[in-house]
Amino acid sequence: MAGGAIVSANGNKQYAGKMTAYVFWACIVASSGGLIFGYDIGISGGVTSMDSFLKDFFPNVYRKEKGIHETSQYCKFDSQILTLFTSSLYLAALCASFVASLMTRRYGRKITMLWGGIVFLAGAVINAAAVNVSMLIVGRILLGVGVGFANQSVPLYLSEMAPAKLRGMLNIVFQLMITVGILAANVINYFTAKIHGGWGWRVGLGGAAVPALIITIGSLFLPDTPNSLVDRGHSNEARAMLVKIRGTQDVDEEFNDLVAASEASKQVKHPWRNFRQRKYRPQLIMSFMIPAFQQLTGINVIMFYAPVLFKTIGFGADASLMSAVVTGLVNVLATFVSIAIADKVGRRFLFLEGGTQMIICQALITGLIAHKFGWNGVATNLSKGYANVVVAVICIYVAGFAWSWGPLGWLVPSEIFPLEIRSAGQSVNVSVNMLFTFIVAQIFLTMLCHLKYFLFVFFGVFVVIMSIFIYFFLPETKNIPIEEMVLVWRKHRFWSKYITEEDIPAGLQMGPAKEVPKNVV
Repeated sequence: MAGGAIVSANGNKQYAGKMTAYVFWACIVASSGGLIFGYDIGISGGVTSMDSFLKDFFPNVYRKEKGIHETSQYCKFDSQILTLFTSSLYLAALCASFVASLMTRRYGRKITMLWGGIVFLAGAVINAAAVNVSMLIVGRILLGVGVGFANQSVPLYLSEMAPAKLRGMLNIVFQLMITVGILAANVINYFTAKIHGGWGWRVGLGGAAVPALIITIGSLFLPDTPNSLVDRGHSNEARAMLVKIRGTQDVDEEFNDLVAASEASKQVKHPWRNFRQRKYRPQLIMSFMIPAFQQLTGINVIMFYAPVLFKTIGFGADASLMSAVVTGLVNVLATFVSIAIADKVGRRFLFLEGGTQMIICQALITGLIAHKFGWNGVATNLSKGYANVVVAVICIYVAGFAWSWGPLGWLVPSEIFPLEIRSAGQSVNVSVNMLFTFIVAQIFLTMLCHLKYFLFVFFGVFVVIMSIFIYFFLPETKNIPIEEMVLVWRKHRFWSKYITEEDIPAGLQMGPAKEVPKNVV
């Protein structure tokens, strides 16, 4: 085919170009936005398990943890104010994602990243200097705004900059940065807990300034994406950028598809209102179900509250923090698996394999905790051997999430939206993710107190449901140009009823030789 695109054996259009050092650098810098999200996930659980922090801000929880009023292991940390410290960030991120949606569409992806970093930096400073719970909550809200802005803009940026055949690998680097942030926070928690004088928690909370500075300074040097430039009327700049990031002058086909998508986008004056149109039903449902299911895996029971959870089930203070470091390291290493194979084996395979692995592990964790503590939750500390088995099963569970629902929960929603609703769609994705993150974070300790070991059964049931959902309703999206994703839904045996030939932009129509196959079940 002339104009810079060929049709692969499986019918997908492939544009000319290659992975350039410029794209790789830009995607690594942009992905650092994941550090702020990951660092917060890891640091909050460790800080809330530190005696010095609890004595300063949550003395009632401290007394319960020491067994003065409560004997059940399951209820030691049950406090709505304590969980509000963690969960308030995600409620703020939910609200911020709607503002960030407007910013990404009107001013571009990099500006949204910049402001996210600045606000997150302010939150880190306030938290480190906190002298009362109110300051903690204000700082957490600012952190949440930063997370909302970063989670809105970074996945879109990565999906638009990456070549189609490498989009999965580059987008998953965002999840890798989240896992690196979690691991770094867990390591910092382990060492700051040993600081004499009871101020180690300030180091941990203030350390959030480091990832905030990385994304703030890095975003100043990032280019904007060709898709965003075209959509904002800078066509010449967009074509020049496309030449630069693809490493070839032969970009006519991809540029023309971007222009066609942009023209369709400009016909949509109210993307939020149009998002409800019948032809966008597949994307709307996926943008809600995938992030909701991602949080209902129960992963944040481990990631948010790993030290608290390990302490609850009988680990000592140092052992609980070190176990959190181990699970954080597994999280990082397993994400590399997804980076290596997501564009080869596909999204559906990883979703289903990871789901199966998590279901098995959740059943084992339920049995292990039930056997040791029973329903009343009264037991001595775990033996070393038993504790190692618990940590091993949790690590296998974390690995299953880290190469499936973790990265793909951000990748798939970011690559399925047409340009005209892309900012609105990503905002739905982020807001739903933050909503369910908030709910899980807020109610987890209460659920642990009342459901005991059945808490893992609760999340396991959702993993079964979401795996069935993926099997029947998610088409394969690997190696498909982002502006041609509409053709995938058109060929799906269920979603095709919502999308007609008239709904496909004229510039993206493909002849019989280029038809996308029915890459579904």
